[in-house]
Amino acid sequence: MIFKFANPLKFQRFAGKFQPVFLSLSLFFLIFGLFYSFFKSPPDYLQGETVRIMYIHVPCAWFSLMIYSIIAVCSLFSIVFKHTLADIISRASAPIGASFTLATLLTGSIWGKPTWGTWWFWDARLTSELVLLFIYLGLILITQSYEDRTKGDRYASILAVIGIVNLPIIKWSVDWWNTLHQPASISKFSSPSIDESMLTPLLIMTLSLLFFFFSILLMRIKAEIIQRKIDVIRFNRVNQ
Repeated sequence: MIFKFANPLKFQRFAGKFQPVFLSLSLFFLIFGLFYSFFKSPPDYLQGETVRIMYIHVPCAWFSLMIYSIIAVCSLFSIVFKHTLADIISRASAPIGASFTLATLLTGSIWGKPTWGTWWFWDARLTSELVLLFIYLGLILITQSYEDRTKGDRYASILAVIGIVNLPIIKWSVDWWNTLHQPASISKFSSPSIDESMLTPLLIMTLSLLFFFFSILLMRIKAEIIQRKIDVIRFNRVNQ
């Protein structure tokens, strides 16, 4: 049942049906999440109102890693099986992942100024997240640099697989090195060290961004499939 969507044309029809649904769900959870974040969630006893940046910063950080993981898996699948849809998903995901990573760095900088007293510090977590942004930009640059999409996708896939070594560095940098960035408190779902009044709006905002990601991804996949159809038509006309 699932494998039938591996066909780009069938996946395009699937995307056309569910993209507006995901966008609607994203807007619903966004409105609910913002209301909860600003009016129901209390200020932090140390950081005060500044802590509300967390409701954007943390989900963006999560998705910057999740999207790259998706790209890396699709890239490995592309290298091994040379599947077109895997290349399309990787190509469509890279700009979205770069946007989430940039949002993570910007909101982190805004949060860091009142917390650490500086906009930027060459902390292990911050630096490895910046490296992730450069990798995303590298993937975008490679795929856009070749008229032959197959060649561009191949080189980008190799970079994506190599770049996955940066993910555990980002994840565990606060445990491996003495950094300014606080240790993980939200990922400990067995006993999270964040109060439920803050965890609830955080998870709602995460759902909003999750559906937003799905919506934008499906939209970009549809556009990429259409562009590849156009390229085939142009190629056939030139070679007639």
